[in-house]
Amino acid sequence: MYKYIQHYPPEIQQQVTKLIEQDKLGVYLENKYPNNHQIQTDSLLYDYVMEIKNQYMKKSAPISKVVYDKNIKDAANSLGTHTYRNRVQGNKIKSKNEIRISTFFKQTPLAMLNMIVVHELAHVREKEHNKAFYQLCQHMLADYHQLELDTRLFLLCSDMKS
Repeated sequence: MYKYIQHYPPEIQQQVTKLIEQDKLGVYLENKYPNNHQIQTDSLLYDYVMEIKNQYMKKSAPISKVVYDKNIKDAANSLGTHTYRNRVQGNKIKSKNEIRISTFFKQTPLAMLNMIVVHELAHVREKEHNKAFYQLCQHMLADYHQLELDTRLFLLCSDMKS
């Protein structure tokens, strides 16, 4: 089965297979998401992430860095990363949160970038993919699960083109 959707229920996998066999997956995605976003620089990405963080997670730890990362290539395993580091500076411990998003998402619809940003922001508060993590994702983005599936379909479609 297709690597991006292998953990989805069989009925969803069958629907996707049918769209692929009929050569309609790309058409489905283009109709649903006709335009790509314009957030092309690390600076614009940082502003975008901070806008979402300030709306939903004001009291969470600060984000020190947000960048597009060309080194994130294995989209089947990771679409973005979050890192949390502690370091001692004098007699204080300094914490640092960074968000890195695959450059692949420079060429996607805003809804898909939004899903990745929400996912990585949720990791600032919840490190594991548990119930609390997904509740936070849905709090920030009501249709999070649908957008995650559509993003996986977008990745699948992109792989099929190359």
